[in-house]
Amino acid sequence: MKKQLILTCTAVIASTCIGFVIGRTTPADLPQATTALGSRSSYVAHTPITSVAEPPATQKPLIGIASLTGDSYVQAIRECGGIPVVLPDADGNLDMVASYVGMLDGLLMPGGPDIPPGEWNEQPHPTTKLLDDDRYTFEKALISTWIHETNKPLLGICLGSQWVNVAHGGSLIQDIPSEFGVNHRNVTHKISLDPESQLSRILETTELTVNSFHHQAVRNVGHGLRAVAHSEDGIVEATESTNPERFLIGVQWHPEKLIGDDATQRKLIRAFINASLKGKK
Repeated sequence: MKKQLILTCTAVIASTCIGFVIGRTTPADLPQATTALGSRSSYVAHTPITSVAEPPATQKPLIGIASLTGDSYVQAIRECGGIPVVLPDADGNLDMVASYVGMLDGLLMPGGPDIPPGEWNEQPHPTTKLLDDDRYTFEKALISTWIHETNKPLLGICLGSQWVNVAHGGSLIQDIPSEFGVNHRNVTHKISLDPESQLSRILETTELTVNSFHHQAVRNVGHGLRAVAHSEDGIVEATESTNPERFLIGVQWHPEKLIGDDATQRKLIRAFINASLKGKK
């Protein structure tokens, strides 16, 4: 217990420093950015985001990012008022999951490869590219604990959105092109949002053009969720909790890549940060 407490405190301090260091450094100062505890990756420059009112640094929420897959997630959380905390999935170790869940104010599940379809009793499609075992084990435990043992805010992006559905007992379309004859990879397209949804109220619109990098999507919506956005070809593009008091939203697109130029997409990240801040108080 003493050893775990020391490790937890060390993780909090180190991760908080990551958020502040990235937040106070320019691309000229930082050719490489620390993106995980004990790891390095190339720094990716992004368009500056319009200034928005932020809470004092001592009040900013700690936002966990599971298995970092790109600096744009760190940038978006930092720019919208949170402190990004990258959660390592090394060795698929689950010892720290409870500690992470306890210390964090919000959780962002990022994009990535595919969830093993055995989760909903299917065999892999030939196009399926599975998560590595360590990441799969870690993320499954993390999101399951977060959803079922807390009421804290959760934002799922692309793969993260699919994790939200699977963790609620839902299933996925394994390959959109094979089954529907349409492509959702490396394109932009329009979506429509349920005007009564939390997501629509946050974005203040019922129509949106989004980026798209996925070949899988929600098929059967999980228990406690509802589909709140669809593409023109009928693919589910977003889900949210049926509990109106909880911020639990999954989107198939990548808002973190758009917030530099799109104020509407910035509203989603900022709403997530504000919900996390509210829970922190």
